[in-house]
Amino acid sequence: MDHPESRLRLQAELLWSTTAVQGGRFLFLGGVDLDMKATDGTEAQKRAAGGSAANTVTDGDVVGLGTGSTAAHAIRALGETVDSGTQISGVPTSFEARALAREAGIPLIELNEAVGPDAPGIDIAIDGADQIADGTLIKGGGAAHTREKLVDTAASQFIVVADPSKEVRTLTHPVPIEVLPEAWSVVSGRLRGLGGEPEVRPAVQKDGPVITERGNLVIDCRFGKIETPGSLSGDLGTIPGVLEHGLFVETADEIHIGTDDGVRVEHRGWVDDPGAHL
Repeated sequence: MDHPESRLRLQAELLWSTTAVQGGRFLFLGGVDLDMKATDGTEAQKRAAGGSAANTVTDGDVVGLGTGSTAAHAIRALGETVDSGTQISGVPTSFEARALAREAGIPLIELNEAVGPDAPGIDIAIDGADQIADGTLIKGGGAAHTREKLVDTAASQFIVVADPSKEVRTLTHPVPIEVLPEAWSVVSGRLRGLGGEPEVRPAVQKDGPVITERGNLVIDCRFGKIETPGSLSGDLGTIPGVLEHGLFVETADEIHIGTDDGVRVEHRGWVDDPGAHL
């Protein structure tokens, strides 16, 4: 008998074997819903933000390497510092970040090697965001938010890189939620009870749903205006079957916003630093 859960698990297993190389770069054919990744900012703005965050890294640092188009610019900038002789180690937050870091020549270590009683720790994590309001983030457009949250919150300093299109007064973006495949229906019911409109994220480059690197599903849940993200974060974290959600509350230490005029740096407390336009 063809059970849906068996098909989902098989798709997760196949995901690991559907990696191709084209033009010297990796193509990950697991299928990410590209519509969930905001792309309004210019490449120049993203490059400025990524470069600004990369400039905070010093020799000997262990750096969390984020996922997404703006974080990718930070990884490339860090690769240039490695080429110039700076010694750093990177902890990737996704397959994409790992592949890009290897391409940039950044030495990598695993999260469990970086964090622990006798481990060096993570000095700085640099990561992007899908939406930002008063220092609170929604992440997960690339379905990597579970590992991103692990790495970002383990770092001594978490720097967010973004362009101005990600800034809003109140969060409204659908919240990505990674769930066990067998739990999506139960979790969806609980999300509706919280006033949400859940939808299992469909894949773009394959049939069926998006499968995360850990073989799970992603539910994108609309809550309208999220006036109290801390409260919602707590509610989501108590739902059985949820591995992690994309609300990042009180985690960022700095936010580097790339603009046409440079980079605006905001610090925890979310008051603009007038002297931080780089």
